[in-house]
Amino acid sequence: MASQSRKGKIRSGSGDGILARVTSTVSESQIVNYGKQVASDATFITKKLMKSTGKAAWIAGTTFLILVVPLIIEMDRDQMMNEIELQQASLLGAPPAPP
Repeated sequence: MASQSRKGKIRSGSGDGILARVTSTVSESQIVNYGKQVASDATFITKKLMKSTGKAAWIAGTTFLILVVPLIIEMDRDQMMNEIELQQASLLGAPPAPP
């Protein structure tokens, strides 16, 4: 019984505990390696997708600002001018023109 420690546990000759042996066996498994490879590939694809999506969002956003916002402003300005003309016509007593 010289191989027992003070608490009565038997030590293995290699110095590795059962948990360490199981962990090393599992980490060297083909399934674990395949899972790691799939996770790595998924991360790479996600990064590429996010980068291209960001570029597309930037292009769409700047195009919207350059082309659509001025159109909206001009349409709003035209609508205001029509409303002002209708108000002036009603103040002067002229019948409102049909739109």
